[in-house]
Amino acid sequence: MSETRISPEQVDALYERLEREAEASGYHLNPDREFTRGLVEGLLVNERRYGYPACPCRLATGDKQKDLDIICPCDYRDPDLAEWGACYCALYVSDEVLEGRWQVQSIPERRPPEGQRFQERPAAPLAAPPLPVWRCRVCGYLCAREQPPGVCPICKAKRERFERFW
Repeated sequence: MSETRISPEQVDALYERLEREAEASGYHLNPDREFTRGLVEGLLVNERRYGYPACPCRLATGDKQKDLDIICPCDYRDPDLAEWGACYCALYVSDEVLEGRWQVQSIPERRPPEGQRFQERPAAPLAAPPLPVWRCRVCGYLCAREQPPGVCPICKAKRERFERFW
C-alpha cells in the first residue's frame, strides 16, 4: 500500500487555519513562511501516520495517550514562548520574535523523559466542587462541567487534551 503524498494545497490549507486560530488566540506562527510550511507538512505527516498531529520535532510513540503532551499545540508551548520566545519546534513565536526584536534560538527540551511524565494527582484535601473541574493541559484553562469542552476556548486544543483537575 503506497502512502499518498501530501499536497502543497493541503499544507497551505492547514497553514492558513493554524495562522487564523493562532492570531485569534493571541499567538503567532513563525514569520519564516517556508520554514513554517515545513513544520505544517510535518504535522500533516504525523496526523496521517498516527491519527493525531504530534509535534514534528519530537518522536511520537503512536500511542495517543502517551503522546498527548506533544500533540500540537503541545503542553510546553506556553512556557517555551515565555522563556525562549518560541516553542520547541519554533512553529509558534512570541511578539518579540515576530517583530524582529528577538531571534529564535535552540530551545532545550522541556518534555520529561519517559516514566517521569504526568502522574495522577493525589486527591485534594478540600471538599469536591459540585461539578468536575477540567484543565486544559496546553494553556491551563479551567472549567467546571460534567465533561470537558470539545475544544478549548482559549488555545483550541481538542477534548482529549483536558485532564480532570478536581
